Amino acid sequence: MQPAAKALTPAHGIAHNTYVPAPRVVLDTNVLVAASRSKWGASAKLLSLVGTGRFEVYVSVPLLLEYESAVLRHLEPSSTEWRAWSDILDYLCAEAIQQEIFFLWRPSLRDPQDEMVLEVAVAGGCSAIISYNKRDFAGIESFNLTVSSPKEFLEAIGELP
Repeated sequence: MQPAAKALTPAHGIAHNTYVPAPRVVLDTNVLVAASRSKWGASAKLLSLVGTGRFEVYVSVPLLLEYESAVLRHLEPSSTEWRAWSDILDYLCAEAIQQEIFFLWRPSLRDPQDEMVLEVAVAGGCSAIISYNKRDFAGIESFNLTVSSPKEFLEAIGELP
């Protein structure tokens, strides 16, 4: 008779030290705008993965208000599309980590509208900002941050071939 096999625990064998935390990211407003214009692009794919554990999204109240303004601005409030995007923004509010900002890093970027994105990323200890305007975030390396397009980020986390 063979002895019973031992179950793997965090202190034994391959199960030890294999936990890799999900990347913490902040989405620039242009990512949500792009997703609102195309259901099939990298931005829409990225939004579809919110809440799956592949990454953590960090937001602040001012950033959420900017998302709402940018995405809903050109939609009729009684339209199906407005209601759908309102639901998506509500879901993002529920799934994202709401970061309070206690210290402003302004001015650090050439576009003042991007400062709040940087502040959330720094305060949340994020590793990346996801944006189509990479050059607007020049110099964020000094905050130990990178900037990636949605496609680059999806490739990095193994969601695109």
